[in-house]
Amino acid sequence: MIYRGDMPTPPTILLHTCCGPCATTCTERLGDSGEEPLLFFSNCNIFPREEYDLRLEHARKLAVILGLDLIEDAYDHGAWLSAVAGLEDEPERGLRCQACFRFSLSRAADRADLLGLPAFTTTLTVSRYKSSAQIFEVGRAFPKFAPLDFKKGNGYERSIDLSRLYGLYRQNFCGCEFSVGGRKGSAG
Repeated sequence: MIYRGDMPTPPTILLHTCCGPCATTCTERLGDSGEEPLLFFSNCNIFPREEYDLRLEHARKLAVILGLDLIEDAYDHGAWLSAVAGLEDEPERGLRCQACFRFSLSRAADRADLLGLPAFTTTLTVSRYKSSAQIFEVGRAFPKFAPLDFKKGNGYERSIDLSRLYGLYRQNFCGCEFSVGGRKGSAG
């Protein structure tokens, strides 16, 4: 499904979007560098469904505010659970996160190919709780992946400011049920 934000020009890069708050800084920086991002909300890791729906609602809100289009991937939590099976007890930033990144980046790569876009990247690198190096390592498997570290230059802090400005919901965990009991505040 495409959620229309009335994008004025054709997209040049697919932006895997974990949530609205993280996408704020990423879209700003992509725009500043001359890119036209197309938001791709693909988050089969998010649980429960109510949390997924809330994050999607605020990603849609951001798309409208910024005049960008947003593509919604099918929610398939079962497929994600299969992708991380056996890694449930891994610590944050461990093997489970790598498998999760691989799952999400694979879906983004497939969508970029389907749409004929030359590149894709992810909002995941804006989070101070995610290892950009780990994301880049996983991303190397995908030829169209652009390794952009959005947390540089106070990107995370900028996302907080923009989220407040736009009235976006900010979560306090990454989204998967295995992180809920772990470090609070591990949001994107």
